[in-house]
This record gives sequence, structure tokens and C-alpha cells, in this order.
Amino acid sequence: MELFWNLENISSPFENACVTIGNFDGVHLGHQQLFSQVVRKATTNHGCSVVVTFDPHPLRVLRPNGIKLISTVEQKIEQIEKAGLDTLVIIPFNRSFAATTAERFVQDILLDTIGMSELVVGYDYAFGKGRVGDTKFLQEQGRLKNFPVTVVDAYYEHQLLVSSTQIRNLVAEGRMMDARQLLGRPYQIRGMVQVGKKRGGSEIGFPTANLKVNEEDLVPRIGVYVVQVICEDRCYGGVLNIGYNPTFGEQALVAETHIFNFNKDIYGKQIKLNLLKFLRDERKFSGVQDLAAQIGKDVIEAKEALSDQQKELLISCTAENGSTP
Repeated sequence: MELFWNLENISSPFENACVTIGNFDGVHLGHQQLFSQVVRKATTNHGCSVVVTFDPHPLRVLRPNGIKLISTVEQKIEQIEKAGLDTLVIIPFNRSFAATTAERFVQDILLDTIGMSELVVGYDYAFGKGRVGDTKFLQEQGRLKNFPVTVVDAYYEHQLLVSSTQIRNLVAEGRMMDARQLLGRPYQIRGMVQVGKKRGGSEIGFPTANLKVNEEDLVPRIGVYVVQVICEDRCYGGVLNIGYNPTFGEQALVAETHIFNFNKDIYGKQIKLNLLKFLRDERKFSGVQDLAAQIGKDVIEAKEALSDQQKELLISCTAENGSTP
């Protein structure tokens, strides 16, 4: 997939480009419906399939703290590439760009710069100053400027509307299995392993890999989860606690993962955590012994859950950057 980080890097319009536009946060199954249509139409017309998106997310600029994102731009790129698109254009979004009218966006960017010959959008998409560039506007522009517009209907999975808002709500409620159904893959957080208090191994008996958690980002329901850990292209099971360590009277939000059958030094290394199942809420224990006993129970329950999903997890693990179980 060819990646353009700004419009200035596009030296000439793409050939017979079938285009879709959107924020595509999470790159969920609804977005996948759009992408499959774009790829199919581009192939039929011997053209180029193009995704146009924005970074940062427009609401991060227009309404600071107004949205908590499901995926990073890195994750978005990975998932769009897996969908088989030819080209991804990421437009830097700022307040100056936000003043672009819908008419100028269509003519100057989509038609003149990208070379759009056909457009595919979601049923609820709108863009441009004042969000006047909705599907009705785009269809009228298509009639005036001679490009077909396909509007893709809402997509449902297990009677749930597949949308980024729906997934954010599910993650916030700890409903990871439902979120997974709408994403088409487990909800994932990733980051660099930090040096923590080092009490997990020495005091509690369950060493942990700690990730920094930003409360401005999408934070799952506070508590304990069954996770799949991807580290150095291998997959492991684990138990994750996202919370504030009330037993030790701490205030900072942390994500601590006990990785099964693992004893490597991974400080400063990147890991990915697929959140599979919510086990319990975080709570304050009377002391270290009670906490260790509960973690032991969590580990047993997590291993049972991982065993039950072994085949599915093997598939998701091998699909993640060629990882091996």
C-alpha cells in the first residue's frame, strides 16, 4: 500500500481512483464494508483504490478532549493495509484546514489532486466547514461533476449497530467480547514496558509488565482482564489489571500484565495486549496475601478462558504481524 502523509506529496492524480473518505477510528467491520466496495469497484474499473483520512482526528482539534479514540494512527494504517487498499492519504487536520468548504474539498482535493472517478461513503458521513458535505451534498456534486456516489448502509453484527461510538461504549463498559464482534478482532492496547514499583514479583509473587495509560485516551472499564500478549513476534496468555492499585493506596492509573510462562527482561520494549474478557472489578484487599490469593484465582480463570478460545486465538495471533503461538 502506498502511503501519503500530506497532499503536497501527491505529484499527479491517481489513475481512475475509487475513493472513500472518513475518520475510520477502529477500522471496524462497518468500515470494512466500505473498503471491500472500494477495492471491488477499483478492480472492475482497472483503477486505484484510495482511502482518505485525517490525523489527528478532527474532533481532537475542534473539541479537545471531546473524543477518546479506539485506535492509534499506526493501528489504523495497519488495518487499512490489511484490507487490501492500494493507497492511503492521511491529511493533516488543523483549524485552518477545518475552514475548507465542502465544495473546495470535492473539487480541489478529491477531483483535482487525487483524481477521483468514483466515491464510496458511509450513510452518516459528513465533512467540510459546518459539516455541510453530507451524503445528499455528495450525491448532488456527483450529478454536477459526473462521478458516481455509492452510499453504504448501516451495518449490524449480532443485532448491534457497528459504529465507532458503539465500540467506545462497549470498551468503556468492559464488554470486550461484544467489542470484538464489531471490530472483527480483539480490542488492543499497546505501548512500551515501563519500570514500575517492582512489587509484583518480589512482594506478590506475580511479576508484571507495566504500560503507561493516558486517561485522555479510551480507557477500558477499571478491573481485571484475560489478555493475549504479543511480544517480540510471539504470543502469550496473561492477566491484565487496569486500575489504581487501591491495596497500596496509589493514585496513578496503570496497566499491569502478568504474562504466563514468561521470564524475559522486556523493559523499554513494545508489547501489544488483546483484551479478551473482563473478569472482575478492581478492589482493595486487606493486604498482600489476600491480593496474591485473588490473583492466583484470576490466573486459573484466565487460563481456562484462553484454553476455551485456543483455536480462535491462534488465528488472531498468527494474523498479527506474523506472530507465532
